[in-house]
Amino acid sequence: MRRHVAAFLFVLLAIPPLVHAEEPVDWQAIARIKQEGFGNSRVMEIASYLTDVYGPRLTGSPNLRAASEWARDRFKEWGLANARLEPWGTFGRGWSVERFSIEMLEPQYMPIIAYPKAWTPGTNGPVTGQPVVVTLRSEEDFAAYKGKLQGAIVMLQPPRQAVTRFEPDARRHSEEDLKRLAQAPEPGARSPMEAQREELRAQRALQEKIARFLRDEGVAVVLEPSRGEHGTIFVTGGGSYRANAEPTVPWMVVAIEHYARIARLLEKKIPVKLEVNIRTRFHDEDLQGYNVLAEIPGVDPKLKDEIVMLGAHLDSWHAGTGATDNAAGSAVVMEAVRILKAIGIQPRRTIRVALWTGEEQGLLGSRAYVEKYFGNPRTMELKPDHAKISAYFNLDNGTGRIRGIYLQGNDAVRPIFEAWLRPFHDLGATTVTIRGTGGTDHLAFDAVGIPAFQFIQDPIDYSTRTHHTNMDVYDRLLPGDLMQAAVIMASFVYHAAMREEKLPRKPLPKPQPGPSVPQQE
Repeated sequence: MRRHVAAFLFVLLAIPPLVHAEEPVDWQAIARIKQEGFGNSRVMEIASYLTDVYGPRLTGSPNLRAASEWARDRFKEWGLANARLEPWGTFGRGWSVERFSIEMLEPQYMPIIAYPKAWTPGTNGPVTGQPVVVTLRSEEDFAAYKGKLQGAIVMLQPPRQAVTRFEPDARRHSEEDLKRLAQAPEPGARSPMEAQREELRAQRALQEKIARFLRDEGVAVVLEPSRGEHGTIFVTGGGSYRANAEPTVPWMVVAIEHYARIARLLEKKIPVKLEVNIRTRFHDEDLQGYNVLAEIPGVDPKLKDEIVMLGAHLDSWHAGTGATDNAAGSAVVMEAVRILKAIGIQPRRTIRVALWTGEEQGLLGSRAYVEKYFGNPRTMELKPDHAKISAYFNLDNGTGRIRGIYLQGNDAVRPIFEAWLRPFHDLGATTVTIRGTGGTDHLAFDAVGIPAFQFIQDPIDYSTRTHHTNMDVYDRLLPGDLMQAAVIMASFVYHAAMREEKLPRKPLPKPQPGPSVPQQE
């Protein structure tokens, strides 16, 4: 009988377990994180300095440099180690607006809501005249205007009809939204993002040809209608930041309501006189780009050389003050490491925080950092530190609270993240989805096979009102949402730094041919 029992136990022990052990959660640490993050929060103070004090933070601009130095100094003040501005390579020229105005003088006076596009020149004094509506949908349209636009104020498109919407600009994810998001995508289905990227590439190529044609024709200034309503201006770049770039023409995006009024007057053959005066400045004193980095050193002799990273991009566009994109994410990650230092954690692994720049121009800062320290996605030649990083956590989708996390195709981390989210179910963070998301800095890490994740956030009015607009200002930030996000991010980073093993990885991706990233000179 004893021999049979012994044999049975031997066979039982030899069978691998079908269910993984529950991922441990440090409830006491979470309680301390919540107490500090909700009771002594500084997230809105941080956000106010980044937005109100330092304003828009276009990559290469003096504003971004000042905000970066302020963030570095806060990391030092909170007791983080190795706080620094680290150059990531040649970016190009900075750019800033010194002043601008655009007014309708006739048939009646009207100040016009508009903003210059980044990296476009000024007008070298006031430009006055009647605007000309020009329609350029393809290169074939160029011939109709050749030789006719010297010194003109060009309205580049016919007006579109402003839309009255009966749905709110801002919303939170409903339970139905989150259930749909939690489902895996249809196998073999083409990502909407892929189709959008192809369309954007085609639009960008045509836009470059149009800009070159208008410059060669001697146009004085270009006006185009915003895609937003209610005076909201969606505006990004209209020229190149590269040091040797071809010059372009002064270019402004105009509120659709004002643009349409001018166009209707012209259609009625009523003379219109505009005055445009733009003064911008290019900054070429330092062509380098810089990321901001700091650390909470690990204390476990066996694990302290391993790394857990969290980050967000610090750069922004220029019409607002870069609040939801992305002072929100930057303030959250800064607050997360402040919380961890304030409660005196001693992480086993080193926690490294990064504030990236050049994100708006193509994830330049994070891609250059990954290539320098971890590996080259074009060749998949990996650096020694690739084996030492456990995970990277990112935040960059506006002011909305965290509702869950994208697994980015890494199903092995599902039970881990489900356990780490459980203490925050009562704060609305419940959803784990196999889906991935794009457009921000975690993609640089994912491209070389590092576990890298972006959190699911409530959309609020990110796409409808604040993303890349003049309304992206401090007043659009939601304090409770940012506090919740900072607490959850602090908890995720803490648990990743304390667990026995690094987070599991997906198989390494194949090499991805593409342009190289800027290298440090």
